[in-house]
Amino acid sequence: MLEKKVANITQCGREITAREIEEIKETVRLCRRLSRQELAQTIAENLQWYRASGTNKVDAGLKLLEKLETQGILQLPEKRTIPKPTIKKRISITEKTEPQPEIACKLKELYPIKLEIAKDKDIVALWKEYVSRYHYLGYKKPFGYTLRYFIKSERGRLGCVLFSGAAKSMGIRDRWIGWTEKQRLNNLAWVINNSRFLIFPWVRVKNLASHVLGRISRQIRLQWQESWGYYPALMETFVDPALYQGICYKAANWQYLGMTTGHGLVRKDKNYTTSPKKIFIKPLTKNYRNLLCSEKLVGRTI
Repeated sequence: MLEKKVANITQCGREITAREIEEIKETVRLCRRLSRQELAQTIAENLQWYRASGTNKVDAGLKLLEKLETQGILQLPEKRTIPKPTIKKRISITEKTEPQPEIACKLKELYPIKLEIAKDKDIVALWKEYVSRYHYLGYKKPFGYTLRYFIKSERGRLGCVLFSGAAKSMGIRDRWIGWTEKQRLNNLAWVINNSRFLIFPWVRVKNLASHVLGRISRQIRLQWQESWGYYPALMETFVDPALYQGICYKAANWQYLGMTTGHGLVRKDKNYTTSPKKIFIKPLTKNYRNLLCSEKLVGRTI
């Protein structure tokens, strides 16, 4: 296969120089016994191409290698056959998450309200069971980095909250932030999504949801940094207007931006639609726009 030289190219928001491409070609030539995944790991490490958490951007490295092969710049080793993963069992519903006696009282009667981060395997499994059983969307494996919370008081567990990766591309949000496509690709991890918020159906306490959101906004930056090595700058969430109006988000000083279009991110051979959702956002720091529109935003120091 004839190799050819190219000028700089851009992949996942990063410019790859012609010199770096030559070094990648040499790495691929010398490491023919490595799998594509191992090559991508090596390339990302050599380029010092890191996620916000400080780990190597292996997926981006793999996409870069495949792009270079498609353009005839190099030839990758044959794809290795990977055994199909075992089908995971559905989350079992057990007596651990049975409905409890109704809790109907004033908010102050529940104090102190605590937010417990679910970390241990058994606690995470219990969190998943609650969400699977009582959230109208059920449980789905979240995208990106995550923080799972249990809402607790002396009366027991009151609900569950999940923060995970932000929507990859969303016109109204992206225009509001004002970042370029390159900045979005590089800095998206600094936006986190409140993808699940559940108050258990037997808990009927006025203002509990907005109180929890307020508590989270005051502590999640530090907790996220402790878990993932960087401070998020902005929170987002989506509310289905057919079911909710987002009153608790408004009460917790989240800003309403508008409605989604209902169309997902366009990808080759893939297309999906959903019902339009309300978009709410809340900055976590005063200089969030400067951070998100920065060309030099970095996460955990390697």
